[in-house]
Amino acid sequence: MGAGDLLGLGVDLGSSGLRLALVGADGHSLAERSSAYPRPFEDPEGWRQGLATLVTALPQHLRQRIGAIAIAGTSGTLLRCSADGAPRGLALSYATACPEQIPTLAALVPEGGPAASASGSLARALRLWGSFPQALNPSQDLLRHQADWLMGWLLADWRWGEEANNLRLGWDQQQQRWAGSIAAQPWAQALPELVAGGTGLGPLAAAVAASLGLPPSCQVVAGSTDGNAIVLAAAPGPGDGVAVLGTTLVLKQFSPQPLAGAGVSNHRLGGQWLVGGASNGGAGVLRQFFSNEQLEQLSRQIDPNRPSGLALRPLPGRGERFPIDDPELAPVLGPRPVSDALYLQALLEGLTELERLGWQKLQELGAPAVQRVLSVGGGANNPQWRLLRQRSLQIPVLNRAKASAAAAMGRWALASIGWEQPAPPEIRHE
Repeated sequence: MGAGDLLGLGVDLGSSGLRLALVGADGHSLAERSSAYPRPFEDPEGWRQGLATLVTALPQHLRQRIGAIAIAGTSGTLLRCSADGAPRGLALSYATACPEQIPTLAALVPEGGPAASASGSLARALRLWGSFPQALNPSQDLLRHQADWLMGWLLADWRWGEEANNLRLGWDQQQQRWAGSIAAQPWAQALPELVAGGTGLGPLAAAVAASLGLPPSCQVVAGSTDGNAIVLAAAPGPGDGVAVLGTTLVLKQFSPQPLAGAGVSNHRLGGQWLVGGASNGGAGVLRQFFSNEQLEQLSRQIDPNRPSGLALRPLPGRGERFPIDDPELAPVLGPRPVSDALYLQALLEGLTELERLGWQKLQELGAPAVQRVLSVGGGANNPQWRLLRQRSLQIPVLNRAKASAAAAMGRWALASIGWEQPAPPEIRHE
């Protein structure tokens, strides 16, 4: 098989479901598939089953051409598992805040960093680590994020973790070490050996390759977070910000330097710093009240030039990560007017205000002012929301509804192997 015949398989583990894309050497998708998780989101067996179902549904002649696979996962969704990957219960999702861990966090990591928040992965790790009454053995228990755990299943080796997925667990990408005193903790052995996104980690485990109908030579490539993947798909230029309008609202932009602030992430991507933050609010709140059909119908009735007059804070529950880092922040979902269209408009205005505050927060921390916003995710299909946001932000807002995080990971996978045997991974672990 020639180099031009190889395909890259990209996987996007979103908060609402799984997506995959097969990408050719020209960068275009040959096939895309998506599905809901077959089990509750926090159940890692559902991630594995969902991926296997989507992959095996691809035509066999295409599966046999796959040369590499890379996975993007929800940043912050963390589980505890055994050394051979067996889950020790359910994962804690990206939206789970652990305010009881704040005193411990203050003693572990510097204030203001991405791991110092009660809404970060480190807080969830502390809760997971303390959730079992029996004696703990750090050499037999691991802490792994969603994409890293599934990557471990593909390899039958759960040692590895990808840098971007572990920033909120305490990985310092600038210093290339665990922040604060994390490395000195008795549970530090449970942390992954970190590699940069795009690193080839080796071929699929033989049993996994056989079960998925993939070539044994298919390489597993370290991916990234779902937020980073969709930014790659949007292909922002200088001065652009990217708003991911999915179940949650994620804001990303490139910056000449990393930022320091609660709830803010700094990812080294393509030689630049990608900075941003993720709110707990997003389109997931809208689905608490309306079906997709209702959202489409009611949106058409909205006049973006006439404010609703309501001030809502559309959070799915108590707690927020960004632009306000407050595990006790309460949602404001009322009063609800008689008109469903007016209520939907008020909810969209509330999400728009979260976005405005988010871009403002990033600029206050040192990021360049955003000159244009590229919108991706399901919400990018809503023209009325785009106009509400453009009026509030007072800069151009463009919808990129067809941008695919899965396709971006497929291109990432294929480019990372260069159609050659990848170099051994660079281990970053203390």
